[in-house]
Amino acid sequence: MRFTLAPIDSQESSSLESGWVRTDGFQGIHPRTPTHGDPACPDSSATPWTPYSVPPPAARREPAEASGRGRLLYLHGGGYVIGSPDTHAGLVGELARRAGLRATSVDYRRAPEHPFPAAVDDGLAAYRELLASGTDPRDLVMAGDSAGGGLSIATLLAAREAGLPQPAAVVVFSPWVDLTLAGGSIRSKESADPIFTEADLRAYADLYVGAGDRAHPLASPVFAGLTGLAPLLVQVGANEVLLDDAVRLAGRAGADGVEVTLEVGPGLPHVFQHHYGRLDEADAALDRAARFLTAHLSAGRPDADLLEPVH
Repeated sequence: MRFTLAPIDSQESSSLESGWVRTDGFQGIHPRTPTHGDPACPDSSATPWTPYSVPPPAARREPAEASGRGRLLYLHGGGYVIGSPDTHAGLVGELARRAGLRATSVDYRRAPEHPFPAAVDDGLAAYRELLASGTDPRDLVMAGDSAGGGLSIATLLAAREAGLPQPAAVVVFSPWVDLTLAGGSIRSKESADPIFTEADLRAYADLYVGAGDRAHPLASPVFAGLTGLAPLLVQVGANEVLLDDAVRLAGRAGADGVEVTLEVGPGLPHVFQHHYGRLDEADAALDRAARFLTAHLSAGRPDADLLEPVH
């Protein structure tokens, strides 16, 4: 077991805007709910594309820097209610570019039309499809932000229960892993958080879980046993109500024998990585996340054809 607590330091890093290539990817046309925008994401875009489902729709991106076998599976944030691969295209593209990986961003079903556990079912379906299509789990990594961070952990829990192998590593940015809102920072950091209040999170949880069990381990993975999960990097800002979600997730993972690194950024807000190219701490955090992913890909496949992370 390795548990590391590391403050985030500023460092300079270049950043390029990253476009997406839409591909048919997963098969099976099916009507979907509308794509929602995410006001918390400063770099949102809207690229028309054809919806697919079961396995869920996905946007795929292949940066010019990607030439090896490594693939990133990304689950976007948005409280399980808003957001899409479009709103998170910039962030996912930057992480993929810096790590030299091909990326698949899942357009999982969202509440209130599709409450829990629809998002988990879609995350698992996308993961299972990548494995079934020939992706070696040693060549696969995952990442997600906010609700997508919690969904990433829930997906890996569901994969473990289904007897599927774990990916090489997972990175989560400001993960929401406790829908019961029991973390002390939900209240103590409310005045410092420029994005969310306790009432906001409760409203999202109401739409996603309703009268269901909010402590269910696939809804609130902080209450799950995490033994056997992939190596984990958790990045969070100190000025956000979900600070304790991240800290408790890392603590639970470490106690359960998972290799975990926790980084807390002083004075930084929720998913500050969205501000790459304008905030040094965001660029530095994405660089470290890219190095974490590629290091574990290389560890799993010493002979793998992977590029060095792009800085």
